[in-house]
Amino acid sequence: MKRLTTAAALFLLALSPMSFAGQVDINTADAETISTELNGIGLAKAKAIVEYRKKHGPFRSAEDLSLVKGIGERTVEKNRADIKVSSGKK
Repeated sequence: MKRLTTAAALFLLALSPMSFAGQVDINTADAETISTELNGIGLAKAKAIVEYRKKHGPFRSAEDLSLVKGIGERTVEKNRADIKVSSGKK
């Protein structure tokens, strides 16, 4: 029984970093940070976010992420709590 409890605790600890993403400012973060912190956004999509931001200026809301090709409303919704939007100035 003790082995099972230990195994379950180790499993939960292993999942912890994946379960709890931190907030990320989509107007200042680099592609690596965006891909690490937002669920369902890999490095290629994160690079597309950064390129869109460079071309069109800062995002005004989390919903604006859906203007980036490959980012849908569902992705925005599941990451809403982790998306921060600043004025875009570092």
